[in-house]
Amino acid sequence: MGFGRSYEEFEVGAVYRHWPGKTVTEYDDHLFCLLTMNHHPLHLDAHYAATTDHGRNVVVGTYVYSLLLGMSVPDVSGRAIANLEVESLRHLAPVFHGDTLYGETTVLDKRPSRSKDDRGIVHVETLGYTQDGTVVCVFRRRVMVPTRAYAEARGDQPGRPEPRS
Repeated sequence: MGFGRSYEEFEVGAVYRHWPGKTVTEYDDHLFCLLTMNHHPLHLDAHYAATTDHGRNVVVGTYVYSLLLGMSVPDVSGRAIANLEVESLRHLAPVFHGDTLYGETTVLDKRPSRSKDDRGIVHVETLGYTQDGTVVCVFRRRVMVPTRAYAEARGDQPGRPEPRS
């Protein structure tokens, strides 16, 4: 099974539906908040969150983005040389504990690198939605990916050691 794509494998207009989805637990959300020092009570304090417009804890947006980015790696950036830019990031609806996130990425554009002929730049948009189809997050980014020649010169799994007997 492949992991990521070379430049030639991307087609403008292609849509990659990432699988599987991820059900967000309270533990996931709280751990992410604490690891990243985001102590906003909307994410951590159920009593406080009950007094807000949402009426309950809202999953921190950076976790939603991180999950969707991670879901896209096998399809989009698994062979990336570099993530160059996050052009835009929009949160369109809240995510709550127990929601399941799904993602899909559309290839918007691609072009060869201007400085090196063994790589290209791919422009994509990732859409995240919950189990009921509600779109919660959309972001666009540019990824530098290798050409087939670059990948072939380095092997399918560069850096992987061979087992010793």
